[in-house]
Amino acid sequence: MSKVIAVFGAGTGLGVSVARRFGKEGFRVALVARRKERLDDLVARLADEGIEAAAFPADLSDPTGVPALVDAVRARFGRIDVVEYGPIGADAAFTPAAELDAATLERFARVLLFTPVELFRTVLPELTGRGDGALLMTTALTAVHPTPRLSGPGPVMAAARNYLYSLHGELAGTGVYAGTLTIGAMITGSEAAERVAETQVEDDIRDAGMATPAVHPDELAEHYWDMYTRRDRVEQAHPAAAAV
Repeated sequence: MSKVIAVFGAGTGLGVSVARRFGKEGFRVALVARRKERLDDLVARLADEGIEAAAFPADLSDPTGVPALVDAVRARFGRIDVVEYGPIGADAAFTPAAELDAATLERFARVLLFTPVELFRTVLPELTGRGDGALLMTTALTAVHPTPRLSGPGPVMAAARNYLYSLHGELAGTGVYAGTLTIGAMITGSEAAERVAETQVEDDIRDAGMATPAVHPDELAEHYWDMYTRRDRVEQAHPAAAAV
């Protein structure tokens, strides 16, 4: 039975590129995101490329729905071998730290921390039982480099990154890999890039002294494939200068 990658937060940027990169290696693909219409379009695009995929509409801000969602993917494909979690899109707006409140942090935490923790916990027994698999998480530059006026998602992703580092160490010797891809660039073709083009977010980023190079999502997907196959690092940064 061919392997399965479940892409959480699948969209027109990184998500579909990850699906395509793993699909070209024989993986079947589960695409998980909020909007069914967009998922159906991505499934059709992948089918045209000879990649078997299926859509699983879900609200990733609700961690209580994770067990049923995982069961649905397993019912369709029979297994899960790799999870890529990266719902960093148009909804992740920045907030100045001085204006940040608990309600905003909780909103980000549900999607960027609570749900991935619950997801990885739910999938992990299958992977460790098989002695193979991978848990991949996408984070952004502000998780590594706190920046004035660009708070909000950053503190939550920093906590998720901390968790991922601990998980990576605990899984040593089990055959299961955990790694994170930290992105310090604008992903072309993504919803986040479209949002930046329509708002003053790019000006805010520039005013904060941060560069925003563009990167094609296929290049990032190649990073993930290299991380999955080599398993020689807990974190990959793009661009490399974004590393600590």
